[in-house]
Amino acid sequence: MESRNAPRWGSLNSSYFVGAASSFLSTVLTFPIYKTIFRQQLHTLTIRAATCQLGKEGVRHLFRGLAPPLMAKTVQGTLLFGTQGSLQHFFSKGGTPGAKSRAFSGCLSGAIEAVLLVPFERIQNILQDGRNNVKFPNTRTIMQEFQTYNKREWLTCGMYRGFTVILVRNMIGSAIFLSCKEPLRDLLTYPGLPAWAPSLGAGAVNGAFTSLTLYPLSVIIANMQAEVGSNLPQVKKVALRVWEKCGGKVSLVYRGASLIILRSCITWGVTNSIHDTLSK
Repeated sequence: MESRNAPRWGSLNSSYFVGAASSFLSTVLTFPIYKTIFRQQLHTLTIRAATCQLGKEGVRHLFRGLAPPLMAKTVQGTLLFGTQGSLQHFFSKGGTPGAKSRAFSGCLSGAIEAVLLVPFERIQNILQDGRNNVKFPNTRTIMQEFQTYNKREWLTCGMYRGFTVILVRNMIGSAIFLSCKEPLRDLLTYPGLPAWAPSLGAGAVNGAFTSLTLYPLSVIIANMQAEVGSNLPQVKKVALRVWEKCGGKVSLVYRGASLIILRSCITWGVTNSIHDTLSK
């Protein structure tokens, strides 16, 4: 007979599964949007120009590069709701978690996420750049290229290209999202609303705000990771080159941000809603 004290299906353990499943589905649905954003970040294109560029490459290339983010986002969802929950429980010593424990556990969760997922993001960004379609048609050819690098080059120009910027982005992003998650949900809770609605709204608003705040870092990461070679420029030079390519205009740095809002609203709204609903 099941004990009354046994954890329910929506407990911490199930949060690992719920986070993984919801992230998996959200990634598949929003990948074409993300790829359009990536082309805007890389070439400072308008939405129409980026869409036309993808259209010329054909449908068979539309989901090229999906496998790495699909695996990465599934792991990300597991870490976000599972690892963060465990860390938060540890830092709050079993009591009600405060803002500091939520933020700190979010930072650590983001750091773990960065260490594990940078190689996936690196391969994804190479595959998404149309300039690499011929030379690097698949993941195997990319790995063969990286095998020719020495140990230092493998880290700085190979699989962990852009690690420092990604570490900063993930730590800040996780801290913001997880600190605001519950307060936003409570703020949007009104009598008569379906139970999932406040979580959907909170996830959408929170995800969009976090993504927009850190968008310039994502632009730098996209430009760093799309390049392949054993002698690539460091963060400062890449950031300066991006700024010059945008003509010193913040508006061009944020080109693609409108789609980021749409993608983040869908991704984090759905993920947050599913997780909170099943946890109850």
